[in-house]
Amino acid sequence: MGLDIVVMAAGKGTRMKSDLPKVLHLLAGRSLLQHVLNTAAALQAQHIVVVTGHGAEQVEAAVRAPRLQFVRQSPQRGTGHAVQQALPWLTDDEGITLILNGDVPLIEAATARALVAACAASRLALLTLELADASGYGRIVRDASGTLRAIVEHKDATLAQRAIREVYTGVMAAPTSLLKGWLARLTPDNAQGEYYLTDVVALAVADGVPVVAAQPQSDTEVLGVNSPLQLAELERRYQRQQANALLEAGVRLADPARFDVRGALRCGRDVAIDVNCLFEGEVQLGDGVRIGANCLLRNARIGAGTVIHPFTHIDGDALGVTVGAGASVGPYARLRPGAVLGDEVHIGNFVEVKNSMLGRGSKANHLAYLGDATVGEQVNFGAGSITANYDGANKHRTRIGDNVHVGSNCVLVAPLTVGDGATIGAGSTVSADVPPGRLTVARPRQFTLPEWQRPTPKTRGEK
Repeated sequence: MGLDIVVMAAGKGTRMKSDLPKVLHLLAGRSLLQHVLNTAAALQAQHIVVVTGHGAEQVEAAVRAPRLQFVRQSPQRGTGHAVQQALPWLTDDEGITLILNGDVPLIEAATARALVAACAASRLALLTLELADASGYGRIVRDASGTLRAIVEHKDATLAQRAIREVYTGVMAAPTSLLKGWLARLTPDNAQGEYYLTDVVALAVADGVPVVAAQPQSDTEVLGVNSPLQLAELERRYQRQQANALLEAGVRLADPARFDVRGALRCGRDVAIDVNCLFEGEVQLGDGVRIGANCLLRNARIGAGTVIHPFTHIDGDALGVTVGAGASVGPYARLRPGAVLGDEVHIGNFVEVKNSMLGRGSKANHLAYLGDATVGEQVNFGAGSITANYDGANKHRTRIGDNVHVGSNCVLVAPLTVGDGATIGAGSTVSADVPPGRLTVARPRQFTLPEWQRPTPKTRGEK
């Protein structure tokens, strides 16, 4: 008995007031639809079928998942019509079809599994919820015995039915063979002139098929996004969930309301994170790491005991950034893709590191740039010094040995090798290899003109 999943993602999202298809708006750094597809992928379905419509090409190019197929709904004639487009992919008549919505991003895999289990390939299972304000939702209609009899869309509901608080969330699981028959019998006899998927409930009841309900763990799982306001509110709910999970795991957050994760954040013991920090992609913080206020970390691994000082920007992008144990970075530092800092490295204020490796205990404490460099251990890189790695056409690498001292305001013009124990005098522009253990100075000799005087301003009328 297999599982197929249909995700409805054809709507325009008029209330979003945007040219971007609604399902591609971002929540916690991922599109609404990608959140749903990630959940669907966790269910190990035979097929995941996404029904697209408005902005179909853009939607199809933007998302990915294993065993993913796309079908298009054109014209768009309702939710039942949308699922009809997926029928060619629903090939296992002994299996179950789970229907999700691309604008309901936070449904949990456990909730979806429970709904599939409630279906058991013999019943129609609906995910329902009681809401204080049920405006806009289809109402669950039960008979006097409590048996679920129908779903009535809000626009078609009577005043008495609109008083019902139990609503349909848009998620259902049905035996595939029965679903196909119900879809074939849908009619557009309603206020919208559309084929409502919710009408399959009445058809199931008429056929004597049991209709059962399951509930999510919280309403956050089933809240849809139809406007920028709803998107912002759901973002805050999601971020508070992430913050609460970290707090329960022992992470110290200075203020859970000023904290954002847009990806996956893994923390060791005794991690402390100050306010207004943003974590994107895959970020791992070792034991005892401290993150100062107003920092951004994207695709980075931070070793145990390291301190990231305020206003530091760490952007690993595709290459990642690695910082060793006991290091110090910032404030106002920038680590770019390919930066690898060893244990006890110090990167100070207004220092930028890109595609460079620094060995244990090396330091660049002020106003420096290290690009495409391999730096040994215990190197001191002076204020205002840079590796000039780009010749206008190609990048070149600078190699600096152990225990090197680079004076302030130096330019190391790559390709270049600096030997172990070398010292480069302040203000030098070095374009040839530097021997180990020697002082190298590459600057004009200082001289003084004893008779020189500074010009004085001319008086008015003087020519």
